[in-house]
Amino acid sequence: MVRLIEGLAELASTYRVLYCDVWGVIHDGVRAFQAPCAALIRWRREIGPVALISNSPRPCREVARQLRDIGVPPRAWSALVTSGDATRRLLAERAPGPAWRIGPDRDQPLYRGLGLRFAGLEQARFIACTGLNDDDTETPEEYREQLTRASQRGLEMVCANPDLVVQRGERLIFCGGALAQLYQSLGGKVVMAGKPFAPVYDLASAAVELELGRGVRDEEVLAIGDGLATDLAGARGRGLDALFIATGVHGSSALTAEGEVDARRVASMLARAGEPARFAMATLRW
Repeated sequence: MVRLIEGLAELASTYRVLYCDVWGVIHDGVRAFQAPCAALIRWRREIGPVALISNSPRPCREVARQLRDIGVPPRAWSALVTSGDATRRLLAERAPGPAWRIGPDRDQPLYRGLGLRFAGLEQARFIACTGLNDDDTETPEEYREQLTRASQRGLEMVCANPDLVVQRGERLIFCGGALAQLYQSLGGKVVMAGKPFAPVYDLASAAVELELGRGVRDEEVLAIGDGLATDLAGARGRGLDALFIATGVHGSSALTAEGEVDARRVASMLARAGEPARFAMATLRW
């Protein structure tokens, strides 16, 4: 049974390292959450390293800039790794392509320096997907016809963001993972490197080991996140204990009318997803 906790302070004597999700846990795409940021700052100061692991399809330098712009203090993390960082290796292996690119212009930094060429669907050798071209207005269904043709051609999709949806302010928007899910349902092959897959965790481990000056043991790491199919599945695959943040992408569906975690709802949610978590709380705090 998942254990409800009031704050990270209850776990400070058990774990040394945090692998923490970003979007939905410490910000909503528009503004930083003050209590979670303060908790991470205090953990770094008193306990040990904090590695932020994001499924953003952009390289970590671009995401660090975004975090600063929306008010996440740089003191809140020791290391930042992204799905974009891990995906660049997959793309480099397939250069020069050409690739059929799906995703907004803001994700262009993912491709810098890789020597990739881009082409239309009929000329492409694979698909490079970071998300919907316009995630403010589009849905995955609008891509069904093109993805059906791509599947018939046998094109592989490299998806840089496994998330299905993320919170942007008060809204949920579709991510690259939603297109990948549709493509797989059409018989297409998809490869991904972000959460819950191993490559992005390998990057996080390497960053933490550099800071500690030694190897990091699984039993001293706590994974934090709000995504069942990404954060919790990734923790399970890595053999890590997990702290489930019940808000974020799930909104208030796991909370009582008073805004506290509903243990039965959370247990049911985790059981349906087949993703265990050792701990749960409404929002991250010390």
